Amino acid sequence: MRVLVIGGDGYCGWATALYLSNQGHQVGILDSLVRRHWDMELQAETLTPIAPIQTRLQRWQDLTGKQIDLFIGDINNYPFLEASLLQFEPDAVVHFGEQRSAPFSMIDREHAVLTQANNVLGNLNLLYALRDRFPDCHLIKLGTMGEYGTPNIDIEEGYITIEHNGRKDTLPYPKQPGSFYHLSKVHDSHNIHFACKIWGLRATDLNQGIVYGVLTEETGMDELLINRLDYDGVFGTALNRFCIQAAVGHPLTVYGSGGQTRALLDIRDTVRCIEIAVNNPANAGEFRVFNQFTEMFSISDLAMMVKKAGTTMGLNVELNHLENPRVELEAHYFNAKNTQLIDLGLNPHYLSDSLLDSLLNTAVKYRHRVDKKQILPTVSWRR
Repeated sequence: MRVLVIGGDGYCGWATALYLSNQGHQVGILDSLVRRHWDMELQAETLTPIAPIQTRLQRWQDLTGKQIDLFIGDINNYPFLEASLLQFEPDAVVHFGEQRSAPFSMIDREHAVLTQANNVLGNLNLLYALRDRFPDCHLIKLGTMGEYGTPNIDIEEGYITIEHNGRKDTLPYPKQPGSFYHLSKVHDSHNIHFACKIWGLRATDLNQGIVYGVLTEETGMDELLINRLDYDGVFGTALNRFCIQAAVGHPLTVYGSGGQTRALLDIRDTVRCIEIAVNNPANAGEFRVFNQFTEMFSISDLAMMVKKAGTTMGLNVELNHLENPRVELEAHYFNAKNTQLIDLGLNPHYLSDSLLDSLLNTAVKYRHRVDKKQILPTVSWRR
């Protein structure tokens, strides 16, 4: 198929673009490269050295003979978006092209507005472009498990059947987002659902858990193809961040009690889930929701696993329970369903000692690039 990956220069998008190309799809990347600009704004670099996108793509072509088309621009620029789609003519669009950090969205008013304008309006532009130009194209949109929050009932996949006052209906699962970023994802879901209903578009919303890991088969082929690995307090996510902290001898930054339970998955499963969605498109008019994760852990559990693996490698790993900068429950019920992708053929990579060893070894290899001033959280939900 012809698959356009919006946000293909980012963490999930880059791994996905290479993987789909390697599987024989004709892939294009559309990206404004704004993620690199935000690194400069925050004065924080990813742990791994990331080459310019053109250099990365040329190296991919040199190694594999496969060309990935590149469109540099912003989907908030509708004429650019429309022209890019008309040039590439996608069968499927994988939409990663959003500001993806909860802390970034909570820095101040400007960053909250930027996040919602970038995410919600860009996604709305894409829906109109598909309606007007490619109404049969399958939209695969990256959502987040954070849309659901932490309800005291089981989390279903997108919808829940409710009986109330003697009547019964199946409705979108209630959302309890925890940041202006998560709110933007909820708005996206509502807009996509509405577009499918009124225009007959086909869409798959992937509510993804926290992604960990750095290596896929493709990103491990050459250092010029290596993926991002963020460790800073704004864009770094729990397990990746803990491994890098362990590598440089910094106490692991556990927020609050660490009892927060989250859904997680390996980056290798992220790319496979996208492939499954590409190969099994939604029906016309269908807004399909998959919960994209493989396991659930508390933050304390993750920290203890990293401590154990790091100690085995000879690292001195300590835990530090910080005052939680977020407003969230630290002790709660959390049980989410994730059967649909597995039913379609996902064979999960579960978190193991060997994976932690690999991640820790990568962190040790590049630990000279760590700026320890970037490790502690600097953004508070309460300010």
